[in-house]
Amino acid sequence: MVLDPVGATYFAIGVAMLVAALLPWLLGRLPISMPMVFVAVGIGVFALLPDLPDPDPTEHSFIAVHLTELCVLISLMGAGLAINRVFRWRTWSTTWRLLAITMPLTIAAVIFLGWWGLGLGAAGAVLLAAALAPTDPVLAGEVQVSEPVTEDADAADEGAEGGDPDRGDVEHNDDHAETKTGDEDEDDDDEARFAVTSEAGLNDGLAFPFTYAAIAISLVGLAPSGWLGEWLLVDVGWRIALGVATGLATGWLLSRLFFSTFSQRIGFTSKADGFIALAATLIAYGVAELVEGYGFIAVFVCACTIRAAERRDGVHLVLHTFVEQIERLLTVVVLILVGGAVARGILDSLTLPDIVFVIVLILVIRPLAGWIGLTPGKTGPRERFVIAFFGVRGVGSLFYIAYGLQHGDFAGEDRLWAIVTAVVVGSILIHGIAATPTMALLDRARRRRAARIGEDVADTPV
Repeated sequence: MVLDPVGATYFAIGVAMLVAALLPWLLGRLPISMPMVFVAVGIGVFALLPDLPDPDPTEHSFIAVHLTELCVLISLMGAGLAINRVFRWRTWSTTWRLLAITMPLTIAAVIFLGWWGLGLGAAGAVLLAAALAPTDPVLAGEVQVSEPVTEDADAADEGAEGGDPDRGDVEHNDDHAETKTGDEDEDDDDEARFAVTSEAGLNDGLAFPFTYAAIAISLVGLAPSGWLGEWLLVDVGWRIALGVATGLATGWLLSRLFFSTFSQRIGFTSKADGFIALAATLIAYGVAELVEGYGFIAVFVCACTIRAAERRDGVHLVLHTFVEQIERLLTVVVLILVGGAVARGILDSLTLPDIVFVIVLILVIRPLAGWIGLTPGKTGPRERFVIAFFGVRGVGSLFYIAYGLQHGDFAGEDRLWAIVTAVVVGSILIHGIAATPTMALLDRARRRRAARIGEDVADTPV
């Protein structure tokens, strides 16, 4: 009997969605993350059902680009809406250190190892660095800010009692269920979770200039005269500025719509539920892309702007919950396809040096670059270790490698895909096992120190 591949596909997707709904409660505090489960499901399903279509991203590049793109977009909106800290240069100093020091150090190290160690050539090494530089807003849920704190006490209590177990944030929510006012808003997020969330929100867009540099090198050569001037002016300066400006403008305009007296009177946000968050995501991204800015930056800035416009409105929790559900659904699809690609041989092109590179990147390069970027700083040594270590690589990396290969002319596409996929799977495994117990230990250390010195838990560096 030959299984109908269409029916089998629908069945597998349905089972995956059911599992996605149940996993947060099933996993509890186990050192197992949802991404680990779904990659394993993908490997098993595609290994056992050979008649299923081959999820090879090189053969389905259009789907690979836009599916991962949409997944990252939704996640960026969720991350921006969840951040409770008021934007100030001083209070976001950890984020700026990660973006200005850690990210360039990581890119430089990957370019060096990719070019001289793996023999990928200049263009391939730069593309690999661009793809592996950003931390991921999709798969880093266990170590990110969990949800927006609002004035709705019931919603806050619900979040405290039913925090997402697969994020390891139950204790964290207990600590922050109490609503704050005024300048204390900035303290609702502890430094480790805030840093990982804000870094992931911004550096996904900041990896784009390096992707464009790799594409330019692959098309016109390494000589700077062929690409450097336009790259600095357009891809670095112009596109980043437009991304930020577009995010601020769309966020401001949409917040005027969402929180205006007229909208409150007719109950617009309550009737629209979470769909307005999806609308805001697509509008911000679409406008930014139309004016040739970076849409990833625009979406995150838009989300932060909407969050800042009316910080205590309970609608933020509604928007975030809806976005989180859409994100989870898209993540399930992507991870099952990643597992399917592994089952169908996407890692066959890996060499021994490639495997060593994957291990070094996850366990040495990112942690070391993160530690350097955060020293000195306002983080304590435990927080510094957590922020530096949990540089999760995920769907954003898959997007950038798919985008670069689609628009450039690179040698060894199969090997580049194999390396990036191995990094993502390795990150899912290593960080997935470590996230829950590590964050639990950090929370306990923070509470003990806060009790000794009489500070708020979130304010206490450890």
